Amino acid sequence: MHAGFDNEKYVSLQASRIKERIAQFGGKLYLEFGGKLLDDYHASRVLPGFEPDTKFRMLKTLVDDVEIIFSINANHIEKSKARGDLGITYDEDVLRLADMFLDNGFVIAGVVITQYSGQPDADAFRRRLEMLGIPCKLHYPIVGYPHDIDLIVSEDGYGKNEFVETTRPLVVVTAPGPGSGKLATCLSQVYHEHQRGVDAGYAKFETFPVWNLPLSHPVNISYEAATVDLDDANIIDSFHLDAYGKTTVNYNRDVEAFPVVKALMEKIMGESPYLSPTDMGVNMVGFAISDDEICRQAASREIVRRYFTHSVAVKRTGSGEEQVSRLQAIMQKAGVDKNYLPTRAAALAREEETAGPAGALMLPDGTVITGKTSERLGAASSLLMNALKALTGVDAEKNVIDDTAINPICRLKTEQLSSRNHRLHSDETLIALSITSATSETAARVISGLSALKGCDAFFSVIISATDEQIYRKLGINVCCEPKYEQHSYYHGA
Repeated sequence: MHAGFDNEKYVSLQASRIKERIAQFGGKLYLEFGGKLLDDYHASRVLPGFEPDTKFRMLKTLVDDVEIIFSINANHIEKSKARGDLGITYDEDVLRLADMFLDNGFVIAGVVITQYSGQPDADAFRRRLEMLGIPCKLHYPIVGYPHDIDLIVSEDGYGKNEFVETTRPLVVVTAPGPGSGKLATCLSQVYHEHQRGVDAGYAKFETFPVWNLPLSHPVNISYEAATVDLDDANIIDSFHLDAYGKTTVNYNRDVEAFPVVKALMEKIMGESPYLSPTDMGVNMVGFAISDDEICRQAASREIVRRYFTHSVAVKRTGSGEEQVSRLQAIMQKAGVDKNYLPTRAAALAREEETAGPAGALMLPDGTVITGKTSERLGAASSLLMNALKALTGVDAEKNVIDDTAINPICRLKTEQLSSRNHRLHSDETLIALSITSATSETAARVISGLSALKGCDAFFSVIISATDEQIYRKLGINVCCEPKYEQHSYYHGA
């Protein structure tokens, strides 16, 4: 894919901006880190060139000055809330993230369990953390939060919260997901620091919306599409416009909450260092866009992909129609429709031609490759093989996988595993290809093309299996489907 974002420039600009903000507060900053720190695939899709771990790499340049606090809501622990992208609960994700930070030389200051009111599962998690040697502190619900400023900023409010001891100039407060209490954790820590005579400040790091891009820019609109389930929207930061006469973009929740946050900071620090929500941020991502048109196109594709993802979810679950309706309005605002993806037209045409499920994938050079359902391969497997052949210069008609690798898998599925579908899924096809590559130079050549599929777009004329979808995503392929099933059945398993 052509790059539209300068990763290295961003890392340098962002690290410098955070250092400036630390200095603004006399050497101690609590930085609320919103969004995904390690697996930001949305950013990598709408800003081609942005790597999913770029923000983590940026923090590594500051590693000697950083401590990490994880914030997790006790109610989320109690309800076993899970990350949709990883399928693991929030408490498990805290441990996963802690391992990643420790493996990269970061210091873990501790975990804060917010909204704690004696939840049994939160108690169990706290004991588990203590057994692992990770400090765990409790923050309690505050009656009247967030509007009773006098109570919140008092010994009966933030004063009741347990304090996390930190020694480094930059304390990054992150969480496994939204609603974890990052802001309250930051401000509670700042309160306790000031009670101890330490001048400490607060700032917020969010990648989206990009404050110095227009409200109508597809990159900003794509973030509305990504958060359509929250029913939020990007808006003009009216506080920034009033204070500076400059138009900037922010999220409606942040703008609505700013008067309260400003009042809290005034109560803690004596005066607020910020005149607007935009002031609170340190995001420099907009300054690292190297090709605006490429990013516009990438973001527009992402908006359409979100539409199909939610449309498929409605087909699978029977709920979520209101989100699909909102995404239709978002597409209209961005000036695109469901035909914007060239892979969709190619997949539907191939389906009509073959009278069976089909798929299409756009290669890095813009060539669109199609695949159809065959006797032994499903549409996803067929498309994957055809794309790999095209990438590696192998004749599309050439049989690459040895029958001795395919046939045993087919027999295992139907005779031993009682599957009605003898065709190979994508993972089984790759295993068969890998086996063949041990004795076939052509197969080895084909499998070497896998890395080149990262960032490619694929579209299928029917909803593909969860197994096929997972393999495509693991390969870094952006995949979506027409919201219809291959068969008219009540149950659609793997």
